[in-house]
Amino acid sequence: MKKVYLSLLFLCTGILFAQEKNTLAKPNYQQAAKFSPARLRTMIFSTEVSPNWINFSDKFWYEYSSPAGKYWYIVDPKTRSKKELFNRSEMAARITSIVKNPFDAQHLAIQNLRFNETSDNIVRFEVQSTKDTVKSKEEIKKLTNKSDTIKKKLFYFEYNLSNNILKEISDSTEKKDRLSWGSFNPDTSRVFFSKNYNLYWMDYANYQKAIKDDKDSTIVEHQITTDGVQYYSWGGEPYSVTTGDKKSEEDEKKKRNSVWLNWSPDGKHFSIMRKDNRDLSALWVINNVGAKRPTLETYKYLMPGELDSTENELYIFNSADLKAKRVDVSAFKNQTISPWSKDRSKESFKGRYYINYWHGDNKEFYIARSSRDLKRIDILAVNIDGTVRTLVEERSNVYLDVKKPYIVNNGKQFIHWSQRDGWGHFYLYDMQGKLIHQITKGDFHCDELTAYQEGTGNLLFKANGKEKDSDPYYTYYYSVNKNGGRINLLTPGDFDHQVASSESSNYFVDNFSRVNTAPVSNLYNSNGQLIMKLEESDLSQLFAAGYKFPEPFKVKAADGVTDLYGVLYKPFDFDSIKTYPIIEYVYPGPQTEAVNKSFGRSMDRVDRLAQMGFIVVSVGNRGGHPSRSKWYHTYGYGNLRDYGLEDKKFVAEQLANKYNFIDIDRVGITGHSGGGFMSTAAMLVYPDFFKVAVSGAGNHENNIYNRWWSERHHGVKEQVSAKGDTTFNYQIERNSDLAKNLKGKLLIVTGDIDNNVHPANSIRMVDALIKANKRFDFVLLPGQRHAFGEMTEYFFWRMADYFSEHLLGESKINEVDMTEINKDRPIRR
Repeated sequence: MKKVYLSLLFLCTGILFAQEKNTLAKPNYQQAAKFSPARLRTMIFSTEVSPNWINFSDKFWYEYSSPAGKYWYIVDPKTRSKKELFNRSEMAARITSIVKNPFDAQHLAIQNLRFNETSDNIVRFEVQSTKDTVKSKEEIKKLTNKSDTIKKKLFYFEYNLSNNILKEISDSTEKKDRLSWGSFNPDTSRVFFSKNYNLYWMDYANYQKAIKDDKDSTIVEHQITTDGVQYYSWGGEPYSVTTGDKKSEEDEKKKRNSVWLNWSPDGKHFSIMRKDNRDLSALWVINNVGAKRPTLETYKYLMPGELDSTENELYIFNSADLKAKRVDVSAFKNQTISPWSKDRSKESFKGRYYINYWHGDNKEFYIARSSRDLKRIDILAVNIDGTVRTLVEERSNVYLDVKKPYIVNNGKQFIHWSQRDGWGHFYLYDMQGKLIHQITKGDFHCDELTAYQEGTGNLLFKANGKEKDSDPYYTYYYSVNKNGGRINLLTPGDFDHQVASSESSNYFVDNFSRVNTAPVSNLYNSNGQLIMKLEESDLSQLFAAGYKFPEPFKVKAADGVTDLYGVLYKPFDFDSIKTYPIIEYVYPGPQTEAVNKSFGRSMDRVDRLAQMGFIVVSVGNRGGHPSRSKWYHTYGYGNLRDYGLEDKKFVAEQLANKYNFIDIDRVGITGHSGGGFMSTAAMLVYPDFFKVAVSGAGNHENNIYNRWWSERHHGVKEQVSAKGDTTFNYQIERNSDLAKNLKGKLLIVTGDIDNNVHPANSIRMVDALIKANKRFDFVLLPGQRHAFGEMTEYFFWRMADYFSEHLLGESKINEVDMTEINKDRPIRR
């Protein structure tokens, strides 16, 4: 009897095990392929209105696409009118008759539409044809293959809205009337630029010659400085790239390059920054596939903790004699100087050219000065005589953020943003640096101050977390008087609101949605009154393909107190009877969190991955998003490797407790850049919990990542010796230190010419795993930089294969061809 009982028990256990195995989802390659980027372009069209304000007025135009084609509209908020810029059918017929390529209203291929800078009734645009034409002399000069002289003709058009006249214009008429290297003085009589690392100028007549032919030997140039050398230049790129090709480098020295000048409003002075980077160490990447010979790229790259023997230099030039005065703004070792420019406005637009004005008046301008550890930030006023006065001092035991002060009350006061009480808020100061009062206060985060209305004294700004029943990451738009008082909500509704305001701030466009709603765009006035509804995205074709919205959720962090907000993505053919592995898509921050808050077309790493047969979640972690409290944002300070991992583990466990369709024994994790770093760290810190990781372009060793990010978010210790010498000590935990802990399946991927997160980060991680005698997988993407470029789709399917194989037990890993990619590409013979 005992034997019979045991046999039945084993039989039942086997049946239950088989049933459990059978309920596990299977990889669905076909479903994931339906939502590739190429196919999404045929299902998702416009999701927002981007207003193009016409010549700094309150009128604007925009283009908007739907399954019915592309439309162009002009809107006048004052008259509450919205109409098409032109009749699409008539325009298609006219263009067809000129270009000789057929167009119709739904397929009107207008490019680069813009209003004439001096008229509200004239627009220009281009249309590409299939007609062969000969390339210009300038284009032929740039060719490596001189026989390739034919191109498809681009037609240029001008259209008058007042009389509906369309005319073709020549490319010479349309030729650019400005060159990228030109920086104008306020009366546009002179153009400034850099060349051979020095500062130059030419008059407007010679600039016109350069527009016609940049290599015209009769162009007269005037050299201002003579001491510029590579990496200690008066303009151009301070961390410039060299390829080892001597001829190319010599040609580069002869080219005119842009220079960033900030002008006084009267044009009598300008300021410029300079830094000596000659002693900074170089970094290299080798492009093995970009040319006949592999090419070496050399560039300056600051790493954390490294000695920096030079300081930022600030100069003021007198525009009459072009003599420079160096301004002493020294206070901290290896400090950062950040000069501000005025926001572009009607006043900064002279004729056809923008002028960069400094943030101030004719006598002084304003800059920020930050210590290397970012625990000390000063707002300074710099006088044209070279004297400097401190307006505001910010001090903290963790790193500080700073924003440009907003000058108000006709130059008598300024609004300063600070997190001194633990939240981002606005403070009113007089121009002597005396605090008048705090304007906003409370447990919410004020962000960008977009406009100030002199007539009412109201400031318009974006903020997070003030609406207590809403996700604190949803951005809202508010107004408040500079004297304080009631804060007025201008964009009601439980959505993420992204606004674009006119220069006058009288009107703004609000694009709002959640991850589970279709985007809507409305026009409001500065009082929050609805002027008109503009658009609602048409997602009908996306839903026809089987799309379903994801699900936002709120959980607790591992401390049991802090609220975390995330989004859960299910397969569109979700079956509650089945069980699914869970994959976390991660990015630790701290400058952001990889959690979508509004609807968008970026679905590769969440929606589409879920279609393979997974539950995919993205969720915040303590130490993440800056739009919460300063405590939340800096939680990971001093612990940049491990700070977010406990929350990721705890969230997965909470979701598995809530949903029985989640298989908590099959947990994957993936991310890119900081997320690549975090996903590998998770496998090493919690090796029994996280089973599979795909890590893309991870900064696995933050001691060789860039100084700005690493020192800022982890911290660097400033040490002053008895002699007064200052050094900076940087110590941080690395993923490679824990290589011996790996138990699960790990795929590491990097581009071989990534000049952001250098491939050495991944290669050193690989080295540590090999030395620890671990089995793992490694993919090097040739010729790809940080974002993987043209190989992004290849990377997705390698990731899909990897998770399917190791979490679902089957995949196409043994098939040679990636048929899912091939189906989206035309066959060329």
